[in-house]
Amino acid sequence: MADRISSDHPSVQTVRSTCTETATGVRLEVPADDRDAFPTDEVVRVALDGDECFARVERALTGDNLSIPGIYETPDQARDPTGATDRLTDWVDNHDVAMGGSVLVDVIEPEFLYGLRSPGETVYYDAHEPPNDSLHDIAKDLEDQ
Repeated sequence: MADRISSDHPSVQTVRSTCTETATGVRLEVPADDRDAFPTDEVVRVALDGDECFARVERALTGDNLSIPGIYETPDQARDPTGATDRLTDWVDNHDVAMGGSVLVDVIEPEFLYGLRSPGETVYYDAHEPPNDSLHDIAKDLEDQ
């Protein structure tokens, strides 16, 4: 059974990202100062309104910032979003986040589990521990085949 943890718990690091508009939807820009809280070019789990989704954290085209270009139902869709529905766009609309506005990214389990929330909102997450390295490597090998 997973533990429940609130977004204001001292073990949860919170990163303020900026919501920006793209040609196909929206993305979250993560400042360079907070890049150590995220794995680059990896797929991570993202808690989105109680649902477990997946996102790929990418390097920005310029500078040291990172971006989260979308949030998807499966890890494969996060790697190749062609034809997939981006849950981030709907989440931004449902939470009245303005372009250029802030979205808080909670680091629940570094390099594994993150959560999104609007500023001022408290959210409760199901905290899962990441799989041990050998299980993770086996799963990654299977996904890559």
